[in-house]
This record gives sequence, C-alpha cells and structure tokens, in this order.
Amino acid sequence: MLEQIQQLDTELFLYLNNLGTESWDGFWMFYTTKFNWIPFYALLAYLMYKRLNTKMFVLTLLVVALMILFTDQITNVFKNVLVKRLRPCHNEEIDGMFRLIKSWCGGQHGYFSGHSSNSMAVAVFTSLMLVKRYKWIPFVLIIWAIAMGYSRIYIGVHYPGDVVSGMLFGALSGFGFYKLDKYLQSRFALK
Repeated sequence: MLEQIQQLDTELFLYLNNLGTESWDGFWMFYTTKFNWIPFYALLAYLMYKRLNTKMFVLTLLVVALMILFTDQITNVFKNVLVKRLRPCHNEEIDGMFRLIKSWCGGQHGYFSGHSSNSMAVAVFTSLMLVKRYKWIPFVLIIWAIAMGYSRIYIGVHYPGDVVSGMLFGALSGFGFYKLDKYLQSRFALK
C-alpha cells in the first residue's frame, strides 16, 4: 500500500514538474525564495500591529517566531530522523525524468516540505488573526501558501505528498499557535 502511494506520488510529481517551461522558471524561482517575501511579511506584521497594542504585538511576534521555529524543526525531524524519504533530485530511479530548476536541491531528504509547512502556518495564523477586519485575507494567504507548495514541485525539490503533508502540518501548527497567542493575550492583557 505504501509503495503504491509513493508510486502515485512520483507519477504526479513527474507530471506536474514537467508541465513547467523555461519562460516560467524565473517566476517560480523568485516565488520559492523566502527572502523575496520579506516585504510581504512586513505588510502582514503591519496589519497585525494595527489590530493590537504594542505590548500585544510584541507578544504575537514572539509567538509567530516560536511557531516558525517549531514547524521548521519538526520538519527537520521528519526529514532526517523519522521518514528519510529522498528528495526527487536525489532519487536515482527518476534521474533525468524531470526538470530541476536550480543546481542545488537541498538536503538529501524531503518529507515533508518546510516551505509548505512554514507558509501554511503563517497563512492560517495570520488569517485567523485578521479575518474580522479583512474578510479577504484568508483567500489571499491560502492561495499564496498553496502556490508556495507548488513552487517546490515546479523547481524539482519535493514530491506532491511532501507538499500536502507540509501544508497539513503547517495548518495545524498555525491553528495551535493562534490559540496559544489568544490564550497568552488574555493572560497578559489583564496585567
């Protein structure tokens, strides 16, 4: 059963990855690069700041930093300790059958995608925090996170299963850390 799922995941990866064209490579490389999103993160932080007082904003930033640290480190535990599934670019069985857009594809193991888990955690956390003031924000952020996951398939460094698992873990993490933030804000707002 697990072998069949992995085979389907590989076939879906090959299909999706090979849909790419050179004319789109630059866009998806730009999209998948975390540092290019710093202005976007700054905008999200500003929108949160407008919603909170300074003390609560600093508390929320600490919770977000803890959330990113958590999702990133749990991702590494799954990749390098628990699952150890080779990234497509390290899988000799499919070597030459897909498009690898960049020369370095990351560590040897890829299950599950850190980009997917981190971006979905940010999307869910921020959506829950801002949806009352900005009804449109969940749609924008979820689409942004899904596209981030797709970018990992497009450039050839993750299977779709890596991406979907990362998104699910990220969504759960974003929800959990949102609840933690609400709890901490209720505790510290009284002081």
